[in-house]
Amino acid sequence: MRNSFLIALLCIAFTSCNKASKKELIFEEDFTGSSLNESFWNYELGDGCPNLCGWGNNERQTYTKDNVSVKDGLLYIKATKDSTLYESGRITTAKKIEFQYGTVEVRAKLPQGQGIWPAIWMLGSDIGDKGWPACGEIDIMEYVGKVPHEVHTTLHTPDSYGQSKNTKITTNDKIEEGFHIYKCNWTKDFIEFFIDDTLVYTFNPEVKNDKTWPFDKPFYIILNMAIGGNFGGPEVDDSIFPQEFIVDYVKVYK
Repeated sequence: MRNSFLIALLCIAFTSCNKASKKELIFEEDFTGSSLNESFWNYELGDGCPNLCGWGNNERQTYTKDNVSVKDGLLYIKATKDSTLYESGRITTAKKIEFQYGTVEVRAKLPQGQGIWPAIWMLGSDIGDKGWPACGEIDIMEYVGKVPHEVHTTLHTPDSYGQSKNTKITTNDKIEEGFHIYKCNWTKDFIEFFIDDTLVYTFNPEVKNDKTWPFDKPFYIILNMAIGGNFGGPEVDDSIFPQEFIVDYVKVYK
């Protein structure tokens, strides 16, 4: 009888903990349909000029709508090269899906080759007022083809002066093979990053202020593939094109 009572208490406690820890799915994009859902996403187009030529990083690509497509439940961001022009795609949820704190989960397959630079990242929604890096930047996943098997996770803050001070490089010999899950758990106290549910980095500065922690406000999601630039280049192997950055889904939990 005593054992039955203890078992019952444990079951109640386990159920309560599960309910307390269960997160609510507040956004899900599984790329159904035949085109990008523009109630969620914006296209960012051009080469960044005149205000931010090269997108602030001396990148070579021009972003176009034609380089973003949806097919069979997948998002395709394609990087191409013709005789004179590099083209690629970049989409954001700015002013459409913005949130403060939560878990962002993206399942994606990486392109390969020297010069490509796909990324899953977030910017503070006040970038128009405060600028960068005061708005804050959360890089959930960056990959540069010139250094295979490495994934970069980075936080940009005013304290880092826009440099990669708060960063982690994770080596995975199979990261280019198939799909992988990139996840960020963003709380009011710390930010955790995961690859395939393995914790790879925790950002938790002892002192949290405007310089070290611009992460106490809404952010939005960005998916893109740059070409060349300060981080992805400078050399680009033109023989690798076309390349595709493929995304299966994007989910946000709170």
